[in-house]
Amino acid sequence: GVFTIPNLVSLARLSLIPVFLWLLLGRDDPVAAGWLFGFIGATDWVDGFLARRLDQISEVGKFLDPLADRIAVFVALVGGLIAGVLEPWLAWAILLREALVGVGALWVAARGRTKLAVRRLGKAATLLVYAGVGFLFLGAGGWGWVEALGWLLGVPGLALYYVVGYQYLDDARRAVAGAAAPV
Repeated sequence: GVFTIPNLVSLARLSLIPVFLWLLLGRDDPVAAGWLFGFIGATDWVDGFLARRLDQISEVGKFLDPLADRIAVFVALVGGLIAGVLEPWLAWAILLREALVGVGALWVAARGRTKLAVRRLGKAATLLVYAGVGFLFLGAGGWGWVEALGWLLGVPGLALYYVVGYQYLDDARRAVAGAAAPV
């Protein structure tokens, strides 16, 4: 079904993204935006957990969950650039990785292949990027000591993002060639 509890969590995550933008750009409150971004990131785990626990895994959820992740990260990065909260090199490096993986996913879909399996390392990288970016928002709002934590999590998250991005592109190549991709 479409209206499962995990899918509703994903939809709620998506509905909070405009609130995040309003906090960041409308109210000029990077701390509140950072906390909300952290909440959006934390609920990424919740929808997957509920889908497995409640046996409500669906094709809609398999699409909606990563879509919510990608949109939330994209909006946080672009919003962070506009607000001057994020260092441009970091934001652009993450955006480039997202674009490369997105092109890979479109390439797989255009060749009629199914969606690629999510890698655990990819979930870990996403968690580090979410946490790192969120802490950088808090740091920009005057919580300077938290900014160091943002860098300690964000830079390794970025590195893992590229490692996993390469793995996903290799999985995409294998999927299109008809070979089984490792999980």
